[in-house]
Amino acid sequence: MSRDLIRFAALGDSASCGVGDPTPDGWRGWAQLLAEAIGQEHPVSFCKLAVAGATVADVRRAQLADAVAHQPRVASLVVGLNDAMRASWDPAGIREDLLECAAALEAQGALLVTVQFHDHTKVLGLPGLLARPMRARIGELNAIYAEVHERHGVLQLDLRADPLIQAREMWAFDRLHPSELGHRMLARRVGELLNAEGLRFPLPLAACTTAPSTRRERARTLVVDVAPWLGRRVRDLAPWAARETARRTRVALHAA
Repeated sequence: MSRDLIRFAALGDSASCGVGDPTPDGWRGWAQLLAEAIGQEHPVSFCKLAVAGATVADVRRAQLADAVAHQPRVASLVVGLNDAMRASWDPAGIREDLLECAAALEAQGALLVTVQFHDHTKVLGLPGLLARPMRARIGELNAIYAEVHERHGVLQLDLRADPLIQAREMWAFDRLHPSELGHRMLARRVGELLNAEGLRFPLPLAACTTAPSTRRERARTLVVDVAPWLGRRVRDLAPWAARETARRTRVALHAA
């Protein structure tokens, strides 16, 4: 790739919109760090469309058209964990939406970056009753992204293969979002993929540049964000887990 204008569109949820990496100007995050790094060698037009809480369907409905209109040479599509944590889980719909997004971005000419998700239940420290359904859903989500990769030849960041992904310091206090260090790691990993494709630029800095959160800020996050989130996920996942436990019990009794 030459040193022409690089249009970059970031589609997705809270991870791509930068939650966990606060600055005086708002959330920054791995996609913005990557855009700034690309900007050291190329003119850049960065379109951050990712929104906290977005599902795959939200991305298709509310982000895809704007992304295509931006005419990106590089686009990131990292979304699905919110779907995996909700009672509305619909793998068939997720597959259809992700394939539609990938096809539209490929048709526009974008070099698309997707993901293979790690086992986030280990980061969250979820008990087995809740971890099992979420882990199974992440496996289904990864299978869909593997199909996207096979059909559209996208670049894929495999977080499962990164030994750093489970490290506590890679995650913000809420353990839901990457810390600044985690965002920087993600930006560097995606940067390495783009470098390998011929888009040359220096990788984002690995060292953090902002002060860690205070005890008061962490306490506020726990009360305002983490506790309500856990309550919602228990309500979403517990019925599925109960049904799966009952099913396994019936299978075991039948086998006996």
